[in-house]
Amino acid sequence: MRSVHTSRLGDIAVLTLDNPPVNGFGRQQRRLLVDAIDAAANDPAVVGLVVTGAGALFSGGADIREFGKPESMASPHLLDVIAVAESCAKPVVAAINGTCMGGGLEFALGCHGRVALSKAMVALPEVKLGLLPGAGGTQRLPRAVGLEHAMNMIVSGDGVPAKMLAATALFDAVVEDDVVGAAAAIARKLAASAQPTPRMRDRAVEHPDAEAFLQFTRTAVAGQFPREPARLQCVEAVAGSLKPFTEGLQQERSLFVMLMATPESQALRHAFFAERAASKIGDVPADTPTRPIAKVGVIGAGTMGGGISMNFLNAGLPVTLVETRQDALDRSVATIRKNYDNSARKGKLRPEQVDQRMALLQPTLDFALLADCDLLIEAVFEDMAVKRTVFEKLDATAKAGAILASNTSTLDLDAIAAWTKRPQDVIGMHFFSPANVMKLLEVVRGKSTAKDVLATVMKLAKTIRKTAVVSGVCDGFIGNRMLEHYGRMANYLVEEGASPQQVDRALEDWGMAMGPFRMGDLAGNDIGWAIRKRRYVEKPHLKYSRLADRLCEQGRYGQKTGKGWYRYEAGNRTALPDPEVDALIVAYRQDIGVTPRKIDDAEIVDRCIYALVNEGARLLAEGIAQRASDIDMVYLAGYGFPAWRGGPMGHADLVGLFMVARRMRQFAAQPGGDADFWQPAPLLAELAAQGKTFSDA
Repeated sequence: MRSVHTSRLGDIAVLTLDNPPVNGFGRQQRRLLVDAIDAAANDPAVVGLVVTGAGALFSGGADIREFGKPESMASPHLLDVIAVAESCAKPVVAAINGTCMGGGLEFALGCHGRVALSKAMVALPEVKLGLLPGAGGTQRLPRAVGLEHAMNMIVSGDGVPAKMLAATALFDAVVEDDVVGAAAAIARKLAASAQPTPRMRDRAVEHPDAEAFLQFTRTAVAGQFPREPARLQCVEAVAGSLKPFTEGLQQERSLFVMLMATPESQALRHAFFAERAASKIGDVPADTPTRPIAKVGVIGAGTMGGGISMNFLNAGLPVTLVETRQDALDRSVATIRKNYDNSARKGKLRPEQVDQRMALLQPTLDFALLADCDLLIEAVFEDMAVKRTVFEKLDATAKAGAILASNTSTLDLDAIAAWTKRPQDVIGMHFFSPANVMKLLEVVRGKSTAKDVLATVMKLAKTIRKTAVVSGVCDGFIGNRMLEHYGRMANYLVEEGASPQQVDRALEDWGMAMGPFRMGDLAGNDIGWAIRKRRYVEKPHLKYSRLADRLCEQGRYGQKTGKGWYRYEAGNRTALPDPEVDALIVAYRQDIGVTPRKIDDAEIVDRCIYALVNEGARLLAEGIAQRASDIDMVYLAGYGFPAWRGGPMGHADLVGLFMVARRMRQFAAQPGGDADFWQPAPLLAELAAQGKTFSDA
């Protein structure tokens, strides 16, 4: 329940924000805080006020339950609350007891004094939602920490420990404990002073050659973030702090309102909520009991197995890593150690932390040592026969209640579970390579997977700092099933007249982290080839270009062979155009009787992205994905989809499903086009006809 608790510390009123989960400034909370400030100000026994947060944080800013809704700006809005505190006749001091972000920091800046715990993190992260601080943050922070520090914090949106800003005017004191007591002492001191109560708005922003600094920053930000308008508008808002306060505040507000309407901000806000929604599973209550996970076993010490192991070592969980060959096991341990040593050289880990993590690793050839593990993850070759052998051994070895997980990226989890006598304990945990880096964890729920197993894995994902998304069982699950059609379209585009370089460039210019052909070379073209061979048998109705097969028949598997769609020089991952590939493409077109045509970048982008969207609509209708935003999270966290596009389904919603369906029908009508595939999926067609979005599904 939202509340502001009032207590007394002698002659100081202590107001404690209590609005779980982040002490957000929701509408009711804002009203309660104004009432509490007014009550304390009118109490003759009170000489000053301290505002702090309940629990381990001060305030996360806006209440996410109201984000983007009219309630967020209902009276009193945050600007009103700050004005009430700033104009209070008695000093108001913020006691920052933990994380202080967004509107929380803006409120603190409006107080007459601030005291923070040294470990507290402060940030104005609004730019990560395509916005800028809209309650005076761009005007008061430069006055508190200087133009350059404020610019870096606001344009990046990153948090900074309070102790790093201890020497600035942001804090009157930075303490190790009893932050409320220290803030009360500051409030008494201010109350006893004959000087006017200090206000951050009254300070001047001083910076040597400010205009040169601003021009340099504009150029740098425009070059680094060409498709994120909020970054550059943050620069302009901070530049406004050089003006009189009221004028700068008006400029900040105008820019904030403008950014709220941009598609980039809408997409980033969609992604923000999508990440939070992904952890909620419709038929699994939040209070579902979970199984204890104290020790993890990983079977397979290849690239994936080693990377998976690191996630748990990083979280302080011991890992038993099993291989069948000593040389493979030794290579994996050496790679893990090398990765940690590299982190230590970069200052990300202390040497003793490296030793602590390596001490948690138990490499072995003895499968029996997995018997005491609570979670066992299979990370062997993507072959059903190999996986069957592993799971039958796991079923005979693992203790009762242990969770058996497969890292399969495409195979039938229900068939895998059927090889055991405990299908309720089997789940998919599809990590993405490199597994110790990529955020996405695709959690595959089998038809027999127990609810407590699913809840345990979702909770564990947070422990190892992964973004977990639940998928049902199908070939390729959410991500790879959609990716298959993305790749199919890319190959058809080259078959019809584009070059691999043009396709990659068009999609990268649009925002994708890497084009499909560069991605194929990185992952290994032979992997896709093996999957296609299976598809030719299992899905004979599905049309494929055989161009990629010809590439693989020449041993051009990508970076690992030095040749793929591009060529690579030794020790260099730069993708270089190769005349041999150009000749291969020309010969293939001649063999199949295709006269190449000119294809523009817009068609490349639409065909590849809408291929994702159409298959995503089918996944949603089949119940493989719980919600459209889950599909978006898979692509945002695992496939390099630009956050400011909102994911494939969010992007389609922003374009408008009517126009998306119309474009698909145009592709279906093209000579030689895949007319069956380009018929809008029934769900997409229905939503488009009704003027709805995937968010409504």
